[in-house]
Amino acid sequence: MVSQKTKLIELTNEYAVFDGEGRQIGAVVQVGQSGLKKAVRLVSNIDQFLTHHLEVRDASGPVLVLTRPAKFVKSRVVVQRPNGQPIGEIVQANVFGKIRFDLVANGQLVGSIQAENWRAWDFAILDAAGTEVARITKKWEGLARTLFTTADRYVVLVHFRLPEPLASMVVASALTVDTALKQDDRGFN
Repeated sequence: MVSQKTKLIELTNEYAVFDGEGRQIGAVVQVGQSGLKKAVRLVSNIDQFLTHHLEVRDASGPVLVLTRPAKFVKSRVVVQRPNGQPIGEIVQANVFGKIRFDLVANGQLVGSIQAENWRAWDFAILDAAGTEVARITKKWEGLARTLFTTADRYVVLVHFRLPEPLASMVVASALTVDTALKQDDRGFN
């Protein structure tokens, strides 16, 4: 489960990562954000036009680095190892209707993230052959938390052990959904 830290005004994206038993096994922290960028986020709603850098960390340190370049219409997230070695990209394939992202590695389609409905709360993650390998579900937080904070929880259910680079892309998928779609739709981002 990926759980965003609850904040009334969100200037830095932070998440906790839990295993199936509810133990925290990692964290995701937004990095490389200047004081000026935080000030712009406080007084405006232009978050989608800013580049975001996130580190996925376990107890030993960073394991993945995600970069969402500034976007105009469609989002793209670059997934890398901490040493800069590219893993792939998660690219928004459409804007209207059910949202879909393509998982691309070495120029090849290795899978996709497909919204179950037009509101894009539940997603199926498919491999290149179209077989569902994982699922993302937004967990309901209650009316007060949903209305007054930007915090979300996403459960990523992986159906079986996946090969690389698909495994890393699936780990990055819930964060991509949040940074690519949800952050642009809520106030004070």
